[in-house]
Amino acid sequence: MGRSRPVFGPGAQQLLCDDRPVAPLAVADTVRSRRRGLLGTSGVDGALWLTRCPSVHMIGMRYPIDVAVVDRDGIVLEVRTLRPWTGLTLPRLRASACVEAAAGAMAEWGVRPGSRLAAGA
Repeated sequence: MGRSRPVFGPGAQQLLCDDRPVAPLAVADTVRSRRRGLLGTSGVDGALWLTRCPSVHMIGMRYPIDVAVVDRDGIVLEVRTLRPWTGLTLPRLRASACVEAAAGAMAEWGVRPGSRLAAGA
């Protein structure tokens, strides 16, 4: 019998969309935590903010996720649902970070291009 993979989250902070709290948030702000991301998990509860990360790939992932690519002010440039192993976001000129969540979460939270995301207490 194999080891079960943990669900990522919830984080200690809150993800704010246009100043409205929408989900628990964890922040990956070290090289190691950004590299690890959601790898090795079976799902995500809330969201993961990857600082200094203008694009993501899905190599090694086991489940689909939503990704919001944001600029340094937290303005959403792009929202995509990515599939395991094949999905990726291409680097964008103004991109500064990516926010990852369960597939379908961004639409549920009202996150779309032009929205402003931030981390709150």
